[in-house]
Amino acid sequence: MLDKASKEIPTTSGTKSQIMMRLEKMVEESDIMHGAIRSVDMDEGVFGIAHSELIAKEDMQQLFEHEELGIAVIHTYIWYMYDTLMRGTELCNRFNFIAASRINTTFITKNPTPVMNELVDRFMVAGDNTTPSLYFLPFNSGNGGHWVLVAMDLSRLMVYYLDSLPGNWSKYPSMKKTVDATILKFRSKKNYRNRKDITWVRVQYFDEYKSYSRAHLDEMKDELCQFIIDHRII
Repeated sequence: MLDKASKEIPTTSGTKSQIMMRLEKMVEESDIMHGAIRSVDMDEGVFGIAHSELIAKEDMQQLFEHEELGIAVIHTYIWYMYDTLMRGTELCNRFNFIAASRINTTFITKNPTPVMNELVDRFMVAGDNTTPSLYFLPFNSGNGGHWVLVAMDLSRLMVYYLDSLPGNWSKYPSMKKTVDATILKFRSKKNYRNRKDITWVRVQYFDEYKSYSRAHLDEMKDELCQFIIDHRII
């Protein structure tokens, strides 16, 4: 039965790391292969509020394959970064994450007001926001699962847009409109003066990485695999 189940999760071609093979074997021998799910609890430090994520077989498939990632994998990697790099350090005052489940194309289209309120609440959690800090929002376009990253600097009224595909934020006018309105609503609630308009900047790449090779991506996946093993998520 386990041999049959293992064939249901295709993996990346080529040589896999020992870490990934170890996690893959754990998944093959678990009840996840037969429809079970895992509920992962993340403390309020990660997203500003306590957050629970469900991990299922398809999420592990995304990790083992080289394919587009769903929200559960994105959130788990954010948890890994927070827990490994930020927890208990001054980086918590400089970088903040927003759960992708709180703002997406579907929610904005149906009813943008609750989305704005959720974002304002997230901003309010992290202090006065008068010193430079970034809020990272992974945004799903709803178009075949494509992800972009929006980084907001509330003190400087700057929004940085990162997208692996050509074009800019004009592809998602409802997202930009909601982000802009939320920032202004937050600043009004805090009685901050809006000295200038909000500026959006497309970030092509970081100096260290003009592009990510398959080796870079595999290294990141290995880090996440080890984190999942260490936290006994499976």
